[in-house]
Amino acid sequence: MTSAQVDKGQGGSQQAAEAADATTSGEGYQRALGARQIQMIAIGGAIGTGLFLGAGKAIAKAGPSLILAYAIAGLVIFFIMRALGELLMYRPVSGSFSEYAREFVGPFAGFVTGWTYWLFWVVTGITEVTAAAQYMTFWFDIPQWVSALIFTIILYGVNLISVKLFGELEFWFSMVKVTAIVGMILICAGILTLGFSDAGDTASVTHLWADGGFFPHGIKGTLMTLQIVMFAFLAVELVGVTAGESKDPKTVLPKAINTVPWRIAVFYVGALIMILAVVPWTEFQPGISPFVAAFQKMGLGIGAGIVNFVVLTAALSSCNSGMYSTGRMLRDLALNGQGPKFFTRLTKSGTPLIGTTFSAALMLVGVWINYQWPGDAFTYVVSFATISGMWAWIMILVCQIRYRRLADRGAIPQSSFRTPGAPYTSVFALAFIGMVIVMMGIDKDARISLYCAPLWALILGVSYLVLKARNPESAAFAKR
Repeated sequence: MTSAQVDKGQGGSQQAAEAADATTSGEGYQRALGARQIQMIAIGGAIGTGLFLGAGKAIAKAGPSLILAYAIAGLVIFFIMRALGELLMYRPVSGSFSEYAREFVGPFAGFVTGWTYWLFWVVTGITEVTAAAQYMTFWFDIPQWVSALIFTIILYGVNLISVKLFGELEFWFSMVKVTAIVGMILICAGILTLGFSDAGDTASVTHLWADGGFFPHGIKGTLMTLQIVMFAFLAVELVGVTAGESKDPKTVLPKAINTVPWRIAVFYVGALIMILAVVPWTEFQPGISPFVAAFQKMGLGIGAGIVNFVVLTAALSSCNSGMYSTGRMLRDLALNGQGPKFFTRLTKSGTPLIGTTFSAALMLVGVWINYQWPGDAFTYVVSFATISGMWAWIMILVCQIRYRRLADRGAIPQSSFRTPGAPYTSVFALAFIGMVIVMMGIDKDARISLYCAPLWALILGVSYLVLKARNPESAAFAKR
């Protein structure tokens, strides 16, 4: 079911919610993702390149205060996910972000959100393939672009399989990441308490404040890492895209969203505390995974190899999720008359073949980036991925505020999963995202994304005007 089919007022919205609950026949997908798979997709979605690779640069910039940056940003992410959860329980659909933008802001907002989120995952796919290619150099002396090409082709093939198998693969990808981080936390705890390994004699929690202080580069240094920190959390909203293919979205999705606080506490805050207590922050370098570097400093060579395999898995998992998302987002746009009709085509197993193929072809741009600038590729794509990904968060928060206003007036049904503290929590999250964008403008490495954003906005604006002229129905779903 598309948003164009949703009537204004309570009756149309109630029908939309009932239809979304019953089946996915209107969308054409299969509800094949079970609770076990959704939970691990939600957990694994926040564990990727941003934590395993990007944290190395962030530690060099902020020192131990990076722990505080992750904690505060994690709270904001929880507010965003609860806002998304409220919308999902109102109407769980596969094209969630753009669908809600169309309904609560207007057709142009839905158009911009859908295409921008698609671009985010294409760029993120390039980022993850870049990271995976860098991890391969740990074992093999081969050009990054060769590894990037091979990984892109393999993951494209994986995404032509049924969504059930996709969910199963993501389950095991996430299991590897979760197991590795928990294991590393336990090893670090053992070093701190029992003193084994090369780092045993120097490991101490005093490293969190003794080597230049908790804020070795001042508050500004910490603020300058916020775009890297926020990039690490990008993809937590992926659980919203799976709504249209979940077996029991009303039960499974709230449980997955409510795991966000402890996920962040363990996998980000907890892991960083343990690493920085065992190895001083001054020992880490940008571009090198802090997890791999930590094991090398401990003298556990085999451990570094194992962790490198895990972070390779994390990068490939995120890229795999990106290919999954892009195909669905393109199909949602096409179903609403805001994209080429051939993107609506599904395989017999319910996968959007044309949309996935088109996105995978564009991800091959990452191969060229790795060929041209193998050393700087990660920095370039991270900055642009961050600004495009945050647009989805902005729209989630704006739509939740407008939805709650209508629901409280009785104009549309209340969600069974209300956001605590709304609208104040949503306003706070919007202000925080605004601050991150300002910090990106100050950072010369991240500024390139702000240069690209107006160009992308111009392309979308012109494209929408052309689309509206050719197909007035695509703009017929008016703002509430």
